[in-house]
Amino acid sequence: METRADAGGLPSSFLANSTTYFQKHARKFIAPVIGLIVALLIWQVFSTLTKALPGPIEVVKDTWDPFIISPFFKEGEDKGLGWQALASLQRVAIGYTIAAIIGILVGVLIGAIPIAYEAVDPMFQILRTVPPLAWLPIALAIFKDSGPSGIFIIFVTAIWPILYNTAVGVQQMPQDYKNVAKVLRLSGSEYFFSILLPSIVPYMFTGLKLGIGLAWLAIVAAEMLRGDTGIGFFIWNSYNSGDISEVILALFYIGVIGFLLDKLIGYFASFVSTDK
Repeated sequence: METRADAGGLPSSFLANSTTYFQKHARKFIAPVIGLIVALLIWQVFSTLTKALPGPIEVVKDTWDPFIISPFFKEGEDKGLGWQALASLQRVAIGYTIAAIIGILVGVLIGAIPIAYEAVDPMFQILRTVPPLAWLPIALAIFKDSGPSGIFIIFVTAIWPILYNTAVGVQQMPQDYKNVAKVLRLSGSEYFFSILLPSIVPYMFTGLKLGIGLAWLAIVAAEMLRGDTGIGFFIWNSYNSGDISEVILALFYIGVIGFLLDKLIGYFASFVSTDK
């Protein structure tokens, strides 16, 4: 059976399916584009009238070469935004991974022991409200270096929503699940992987999504105050140099990366939920 192709060599069935999909979901594609265009127009008009900030056209002109066309350039100590973002992501990956592992394990333990949860809950409620940058002096006093200090700030910022939501998930597990485990006489590992873990997945990933957002915010803020690499350092350095267009471009990077990190955790959540 042959599949017809158009002049460009693409199968006609592929083109037909693509056209049908776009027609059904056109609103999802068109609405964000229209919203972006309107926002850019408002920004351009505001910058033209007030002269307070460069408009989008000026930002592109100022940062096109090398920051837009070559995000991974290196010239002596100067690095492109691609390298700066990777340095920040590396710190986030380390601190967030540690926070996720410890937060999930301790959350399961505390959630399974009611008296332990009651004992530490007030402390959690107090510590989770402490702003990330308030931990910076403590981190610097402990580690004496901006690199480990940034990782510590990420850890201490991200762990609370992960730990708390995991503990709540354990507490909210239906009693019927526990009864089934007793009837089947499941071992500890079987109970954890077959009963407990699937039931707390929604709560756990809610904490993980909150944690990754807080971790990304924390590292950027910490790098602005103390650091020699990273996207936060780039913003502060550009501001001190009077390059506001570079600051705005870095803000765009921060927003896009934060959005992608959130979607990545959401993808893993849907994959785990489907897999189970």
